[in-house]
Amino acid sequence: MVKMIIWVVAYLILAPFVGGLLSGIDRIISARMQGRKGPSVLQPFYDVLKLTEKEKITVNNVQDFYIVCFFIFILVTGCMFFAGQDLLLVIFTLSLASTFLIIGAFCSGSAYSTMAAERELLQMMAYEPMVLIAAVAFYLHCGSFKVADIVANDRMGFPYMVAAFIGFVFILTIKFRKAPFDLSMSHHAHQELVGGLKTEFSGTTLALVEAAHWYENVMLLGFVFLFFANGTTLGAVIGVVVCLAAYFLEIVIGNSFARMKWPVALKSAWFVAITFGMANIVFLYYR
Repeated sequence: MVKMIIWVVAYLILAPFVGGLLSGIDRIISARMQGRKGPSVLQPFYDVLKLTEKEKITVNNVQDFYIVCFFIFILVTGCMFFAGQDLLLVIFTLSLASTFLIIGAFCSGSAYSTMAAERELLQMMAYEPMVLIAAVAFYLHCGSFKVADIVANDRMGFPYMVAAFIGFVFILTIKFRKAPFDLSMSHHAHQELVGGLKTEFSGTTLALVEAAHWYENVMLLGFVFLFFANGTTLGAVIGVVVCLAAYFLEIVIGNSFARMKWPVALKSAWFVAITFGMANIVFLYYR
């Protein structure tokens, strides 16, 4: 219980700093790939602090309520994950958090945010099957959905779940909102929907959205870590290195492709889930 509390507190305190630093590194690498110097690695923190000082202008109070719910459920999701709770419950709670963000965009009445919310729903349809398949693969490998049991398992999951790992890294491009699948909300200036889901958010509301994504990104990298955890220090080191490599890969992909239309994202994600994900499920079931 004490260990669980320590992990939860560490997540709540350290995750925004780690997520913000990763976002700053993302900006620098992206700038260098485009032949620019780029901002300071601390620029994301400056941006969020600046947002908290700006006047908050909202279409209606309900919009703020949904964004606060989005932020809270992101925190709850990460706390459950790092507390070693049920992986399926973590996934369902994360989906609920995304639903609150979508409803917040819908209720603003803006044509841009409404269209972005529709695209976000399509993205959820695209990546959710692969996430659930990865959770089932962990169950077949470890005999449990609990994150604590997966981490403590003495057999590293990656050698038995290579296909599921490839499929999960593929849908991370959608979850990290990187091109070619940054359909509903982009962190860069080339978004044709202005701010996408964030179009009608401002001030502290927008700051909450940005902070929530930092928390979410750390939790998603924690999911990647599970593929390499085996209860040893070596497994932990390998897991952290692979997490950083996966994040770097997503940055490279995001700066190497143009945005594709939503049917491509939906079909490609489902193709990966059916081929790589289900093939891994069959292998784990009959091995």
